[in-house]
Amino acid sequence: MWSRSWPAMAAVCIWLSLDTASVLSQDTKVVPSLTFFGWSDQHVQTNGDGAHLIPAIEAMNRLPGTAYPSSVGGVVEKPAFVFGCGDITEWPTHAAVKTYETLITERLKFPVYDVMGNHDEGGKSPSDTMKKWLIARHGALTYTFESQGVRFVALYSQYDENLDNPAQPLTRAALDELRAQLAKGAPGQPTIVATHLCLDALTNKDELVDVLEPHNILAVLSGHYHKATVQRYRGHHFVQLPFPAPGVPREVTVFRVTPTRVTAIPYNYETRAWSTGESKVLDVELGKGDTR
Repeated sequence: MWSRSWPAMAAVCIWLSLDTASVLSQDTKVVPSLTFFGWSDQHVQTNGDGAHLIPAIEAMNRLPGTAYPSSVGGVVEKPAFVFGCGDITEWPTHAAVKTYETLITERLKFPVYDVMGNHDEGGKSPSDTMKKWLIARHGALTYTFESQGVRFVALYSQYDENLDNPAQPLTRAALDELRAQLAKGAPGQPTIVATHLCLDALTNKDELVDVLEPHNILAVLSGHYHKATVQRYRGHHFVQLPFPAPGVPREVTVFRVTPTRVTAIPYNYETRAWSTGESKVLDVELGKGDTR
């Protein structure tokens, strides 16, 4: 079980608190290790073309058993799931949704969780196609689940096309829903929050952090800006998940949470090499602070 003496844990933008997440409930039981993969902004085309996702899917299928960098040690375990942070579709046509569903249920070997992105809402031509699909899969657009003692909150926030700007606030309704969902967790339960907008896109990041502060938040996953990055703000790590498309580093992020350490490392499946650098890699040794 998590020890009260550990500092905060970092774990697809993911945010990790090094202060409020430092107290981990002794009453919350978790198994010693949790591995999951992260990606975002899959952008399946309106005609249903999702061929650009196949290399990423095949890479995730191959990753278990791959050696981590020597600085991390060990090998990648079978992931509990893959998490996607939105913009599944370029625009939410039935063909795009069907392709994505087929790929993640018939080709990818692991369970998948997703949140809505702004493209999934339909842009200037709003559509409920993707909303209906996500609700059918997860019961709601904002939903929760648990994996090995860690609680996950997938947070939907409606995107405002009238702002004509990729930088947006999380809506008041989204923040209220997040507050309500966090209140339902067991006291001190380690929790990860996932949403589409990343740190650089959030225009009300302080309001979000204020909602997170009373709780044991390990991380918040995000996407939106099409690259894997790690940033820190108000004691929280923000880890943005990668974009699986040509023209950018072909990466997926591997997360490992153990009782002594948390890592989030992008794996470049084109070069078959781990990414490096503090702007992309999170490596926190619990009890000794941020090791980057």
